[in-house]
Amino acid sequence: MRIMDGQEHQPLEDKDIQCLGHLRKVFDLLDELEPIGCARDRAGNRELHFNTYCKLVLLYIWNPLIDSIRTLQDTVGLETVAKATGIKKFSLGSFSESVRVFQPEALKPIMKELAGKLTKPAIEPRLDSVEHAITLVDGTVLSGLTRLVRSACGTDGRYNTARDGRAVYGWRLHTQLDLESFSVHRIDRTGAGNGGKNRESRVLAGSLEPERCYVADGGYADQKLFDEVIDAGSSFVFRIREDSVLKNVLEERELSQAALDAQIVRDAIVQLPAATHPVRIVMVQVAPHPRRVRSGVIQSERVLLATSLLDLPPELVALIYLYRYTVELFFRILKQLLGMRHLLSQREEGIDIQVYCTVIVCLLICLITGKQPNKSNRNMIGWYLIGLASREELLRHLNRPDNTGVKKRAKDELWKKLGY
Repeated sequence: MRIMDGQEHQPLEDKDIQCLGHLRKVFDLLDELEPIGCARDRAGNRELHFNTYCKLVLLYIWNPLIDSIRTLQDTVGLETVAKATGIKKFSLGSFSESVRVFQPEALKPIMKELAGKLTKPAIEPRLDSVEHAITLVDGTVLSGLTRLVRSACGTDGRYNTARDGRAVYGWRLHTQLDLESFSVHRIDRTGAGNGGKNRESRVLAGSLEPERCYVADGGYADQKLFDEVIDAGSSFVFRIREDSVLKNVLEERELSQAALDAQIVRDAIVQLPAATHPVRIVMVQVAPHPRRVRSGVIQSERVLLATSLLDLPPELVALIYLYRYTVELFFRILKQLLGMRHLLSQREEGIDIQVYCTVIVCLLICLITGKQPNKSNRNMIGWYLIGLASREELLRHLNRPDNTGVKKRAKDELWKKLGY
């Protein structure tokens, strides 16, 4: 018996390892996209099709040894790899230019189909009382070549200034992560500048859906957005500034013992000056967390949450926001583990294809292992796919006990026994 995410699971057996099966299924789905981009190929001599391009990107993401397009080109030149993937060696010029005629949106149905096969991960059972689907919202920036980003979106692509005064350009991925399945619900790409129509709160406002509970940090604390979420038939838990002025207090609520134990120090209903609907404010006492900013170091001792969940116990409101950090974990997986820090293409279509293919790999790892992706599992599965690891070695790796945090918990228990 193996323990994963707090739940018991039967050990994986040989028949359960479907790495190649999952990949073959994805390859079959990708093969249906082959005609895309062939409208101008009147001579019928195009060799690098949309499905082939996506397979190359998947191969790059899976294999930790492939770190560039040229290495990818050399890899598919190997006879065994070409036979296993059905991909011929390509030219660097065709790889770069072909993305112009492809349609990245065609990959979304594949993502949706894979996400529908995921098993529900273990989260706090008390959150089952939340009627709406908890959706974690945040954005992350991908650095890009200044010339290409500026030509695509102008000054909206600028998001920072280097130490030498040079403007830094890039793209921002506005991401909505479904907490229940740890899968992407939606990704919108804009210029990296967080202002105007590309401001995070405005992008979210343009993609609101009913029956979702949107959870986000202070970058989404827009009182106009509060009303828009409620009017869309959804709910929200957003962090707001600790120094927010709350003058028009409609109701101060008494805190239960459970709320006090969860470090809740205030629960009130207020009328914000720029919002139509009343908003609930939940204040949570937290350990000081120093943050380095340009003006120095600041630290917060309280977290102020604004929510439309008027009837939910305040400790559960705080718990919902605590899960917001799951989207930060997802960004770490996307950029550090699965290689989104390095863009194979600087063109908009190529970036979207790589983003969607990276999400597909993330979903595949979840399907294969039954838990969230990590570097160890990703590497072992990649080595199995290219023949470096045997099926038995992969089984042994995936069935090993999960000892994450065991030493830390043991040390904490020891300090408690010593009276500290």
